[in-house]
Amino acid sequence: MKRNEEISKLASVQEWDFIVIGGGASGLGSALDAASRGFKTLLLESHDFAKATSSRSTKLVHGGVRYLAQGDIGLVKEALKERGLLAQNAAHVVKNQSFIIPNYTWWGGIYYKIGLSIYDFLAGKLSLGKTKYINKSKTIEKLPTIEQHGLASGVVYQDGQFDDARLAINLTQTIIEKGGSAVNYMKVTGLLKNDFGKISGVMAEDQFSQKKYELRAKAVINATGVFTNEILNMNNPKHGKYVVPSQGIHLVLDKSFLKSDDAIMIPKTSDGRVLFVVPWHDRALVGTTDTLLENPSFEPHALESEINFVLETARQYLSKKPTREDVKSVFAGLRPLAAPKEGGKSTKEVSRSHKVIASDTGLVSIIGGKWTTYRKMAEDTVDKSVEILQLKAGPSQTEHMSIHGNIQAELVDRSSHLYVYGSDIPAIKALQNSNPRFAQKIHPDHAFTIAEAVWAIRHEMAETIEDILARRVRLLFLDARAAIDSAQSIAQLIAEEKGYSEEWIQQHTEEFIDLAKGYLLTPYSPQTFNKN
Repeated sequence: MKRNEEISKLASVQEWDFIVIGGGASGLGSALDAASRGFKTLLLESHDFAKATSSRSTKLVHGGVRYLAQGDIGLVKEALKERGLLAQNAAHVVKNQSFIIPNYTWWGGIYYKIGLSIYDFLAGKLSLGKTKYINKSKTIEKLPTIEQHGLASGVVYQDGQFDDARLAINLTQTIIEKGGSAVNYMKVTGLLKNDFGKISGVMAEDQFSQKKYELRAKAVINATGVFTNEILNMNNPKHGKYVVPSQGIHLVLDKSFLKSDDAIMIPKTSDGRVLFVVPWHDRALVGTTDTLLENPSFEPHALESEINFVLETARQYLSKKPTREDVKSVFAGLRPLAAPKEGGKSTKEVSRSHKVIASDTGLVSIIGGKWTTYRKMAEDTVDKSVEILQLKAGPSQTEHMSIHGNIQAELVDRSSHLYVYGSDIPAIKALQNSNPRFAQKIHPDHAFTIAEAVWAIRHEMAETIEDILARRVRLLFLDARAAIDSAQSIAQLIAEEKGYSEEWIQQHTEEFIDLAKGYLLTPYSPQTFNKN
């Protein structure tokens, strides 16, 4: 997975079968589905893989308990099946997570026990475990930091948890292993059309070299999530609005606020959403909100009202009451919700969870959906492209396809932070042993090592400080101050590996620090620490 090698393929292929625009969950899934069917496939991402929505989720692989409450059985059943498949296909990044609903009414335990037993039933053979009712004392034993005043009981159920950006990198690796190609920082600037007005490829620009490309393809898939309307606009300025962005934010707290391997699920909050407190990389992740926005952004920011809502709700349920000063990092993500009213007669609704839109020009767009169902979304998208363009193809191959890094769940050592690398762990350890410097920690308060940053640069197409500290290792999302403190040393490492100048180090360090300050709720003051 080397960017220069992937770029060299652009000149050697006269016409691709598929070009996929967008390197998030739906784009990576679509490219993998197409490549594994034997199609010459190219994925183009304008920033880094999973830079936007797909690295900013609640880290859950789930059927959607709230969709069950809404009576959307079809969506829940589909998502539960996909949850089970993902737990098999990427066992190294997906794990079985216990969730506890704390009940403060006498009837809550009965109500949620019945509802979640239906959830288990819908999962069938792919169930992760049975729902259990537990009394007050057992709930406190499992969740020592839960607010005990008025607590009546708890209900324990099983769902999935994962590392979203790590899975995105593994999907990119799998695309390349299956004969496809993927390039980050390659922005699509326009669509090519033939004499009949049909899509025949894309125009793209390398965001580093500014080199421009005209790339031909039989099929073009628009998998750009909250930015779907922009690509549709290139195709037809009168297309109407198909996607509306909804913002969800997450606050990251120290593990002392949870002190448990179990997660908390708060089923009803003042804004009607479910709120989660989830153990993630030795921190407690709290979220999320649901705020409709006018315009999407690659770097969305949490609103004060959202921050206050999450903190206030968390305080109601935790005995240790979090304040702004306790927040290690805050990040916001945008959900690409299908607009309520559709314009254009060529729209095809594939399921209630996502929509595949086929334009008259042959452009196929995937909208809606969520990480858990990315594989099914991709299958439906490629199927639709095959159908409308009358391409010769067999069925999707991805249902039981092992994703790069996958090892048997029982072989995954979750006590080591390296578990997310799966089958690549021996190579990372070899790198640590090859050079004393590589065995050092990136930051003394966190387990991530320099070897992981080197690995990201050499084998995972990490091009910037942010690529490494936000998505290859998750330091920016876990502890923004630690990420800022580590920025310069990571910039120096990239410069050494790639032959960049001192000016590059300075400029990129400053740019990253400016970006990372947006993940803090209190002013930053530099820390000094011993790198050894």
